[in-house]
Amino acid sequence: MIEIEVRQIVLAVAAVGMVAVTAVAGAQTAPKDEKEATDTNKKTVLITGANRGLGLEFAHQYAEAGWNVIGTARKPESATELNALSVRVMKLDVADPKSVAALASDLKGASIDLLINNAGIFPRVGSLEETDFAAALQTYEVNTLGPMRVTRALLPNLREGSGKTVVSITSGLGSIENNTSGRYYGYRESKAALNMFTKSLASELRDDGFICVVISPGWVQTDMGGPGANLTPEESISGMRAVISKLSPEDTGTYWNYNGDSLPW
Repeated sequence: MIEIEVRQIVLAVAAVGMVAVTAVAGAQTAPKDEKEATDTNKKTVLITGANRGLGLEFAHQYAEAGWNVIGTARKPESATELNALSVRVMKLDVADPKSVAALASDLKGASIDLLINNAGIFPRVGSLEETDFAAALQTYEVNTLGPMRVTRALLPNLREGSGKTVVSITSGLGSIENNTSGRYYGYRESKAALNMFTKSLASELRDDGFICVVISPGWVQTDMGGPGANLTPEESISGMRAVISKLSPEDTGTYWNYNGDSLPW
């Protein structure tokens, strides 16, 4: 009788131990499950040309704000500063259709809430006599056709997202009305064409709830803007993020300055 009671006590203690172990295991896995659930609920932004300048600062600020960030670079292995951030780094050359197609294939089925077409080049060209037409054509390939390629390739991803927002980084030099000084051939035209693409895209996708805008970052202290510019990347990106955060479907097809002012086409 005593032997039976002892055996029952031992079994009871073992059962309690198993419950305790299961509870501890559950407590250890819960944070991971909770984090995964939180990550899937985050908004996702894809930023082209995120390895330096404005793109890098966009990636930094959106990552700090808790977004899932996908930053692209032509040479991801050399994008040291971008790789140091809590972002997903992917290979992309916006001027190469095969590279754009590969990116879209790798992201098939993934939702994107915000696409920022940031990648661009700025050849330093003054007068018409100084214009290099090969360089101008390359500028158009990157600054205009690049955003067109990427946006078209990622439309399925944007349709899956809740934001459905396409922001293309333009320039004040792309404004036809504000052009009173001329020069910068190739670059001005590429940005004016980008503005027109965005206006057309906004009209086409308006009924689908998309928000398509262009934003000028201002004159920024980057490799493109030079050290004499009057804005830091932090100031420019903070301003543009504020503009983006306030956008609604009614704003689609508009042209903004980084500080929230509207710009003339």
